[in-house]
Amino acid sequence: MRNLKRFLTLGAALGAAFAAVATSSFAEPTKTIRIGLQKSSSLVTILRTNGELEKRFAALGYKVDWKEFTSGLPLLEALNIGAIELSADVADTVPLFAQAAGAKLTYVAQEAPSPTAQAILVPKDSPLQSVAELKGKKIAFTKAAGVHYLLISALSKEGLKFGDIDPAYLTPADGRAAFEKRAVDAWVVWDPFVAAAQKQADARILADGSNGVASYQRYYLASSSFAETESEVIQTYFDLLEETGKWVKANPKDAAEILGPAWGLETDIVAAANERRSYQVRPVKPEDLTEQQRIADVFFAENVLPKAIAATEAQIWSPRKKSSEATQN
Repeated sequence: MRNLKRFLTLGAALGAAFAAVATSSFAEPTKTIRIGLQKSSSLVTILRTNGELEKRFAALGYKVDWKEFTSGLPLLEALNIGAIELSADVADTVPLFAQAAGAKLTYVAQEAPSPTAQAILVPKDSPLQSVAELKGKKIAFTKAAGVHYLLISALSKEGLKFGDIDPAYLTPADGRAAFEKRAVDAWVVWDPFVAAAQKQADARILADGSNGVASYQRYYLASSSFAETESEVIQTYFDLLEETGKWVKANPKDAAEILGPAWGLETDIVAAANERRSYQVRPVKPEDLTEQQRIADVFFAENVLPKAIAATEAQIWSPRKKSSEATQN
């Protein structure tokens, strides 16, 4: 009887311990992380759709609140004012405007260049055949987006300045409407909008970022205060982005079938857009900010950026080295 009581007492203790562990392991997340994304946020859209990011963040004690934006600038404005903690990818130009506004941002990842994933579009029957012919023309594009720099750089290559064209600052949706109504002579936009316009709006590519015009690197960012205190969350985010980027390039059809319904686009349009994106997620290096500085200087010289900034002084988060890399070093 004494042994039975001892066994039952031990069993009760073990049961209580197991219950405590189970409760701890499966407890509801107690914190919320807000993530901003836009329509071109392919990798994050896939993670949002398959639920993998929410699952891994839940293991770290976070639930996810998704915030959608029309373009990169309002997305990073939200990061600046504390409305979100993490951003999906934005064009290389966007952090520069946020930095000029005093935002405390940290670069956490980068996609390798995708120079053909944004373009200057004209109607198929447009008489315009070269960038040089854009002088004096009305051109629609989104302010501060990567296409803003693409346009300036393409004009400069032809000896023109930004002031030589009539800019129409429009969101992608409004730019598409103006383009179809022939209210503008050209429209500068990024994928998947480029691919959609090619198929649905009889658009023709006048020029893209090839031949050194604009490399078009996309960056993922976090608020600096969040990055400083939640490195494990950032590491998980980086790992997921890297894994998903590799999966998209290895499984383009499957990726298009996920993104198409999420974006309200036909899968062949999404597939065409994805062909032009590298989706190679990698750490941000100091030399990347040197390129950011060149873009910032161009914008400031054209009176587009409100003030000169030191882009190279922005904060960079560094991922943990993988075991193979640590061994090689």
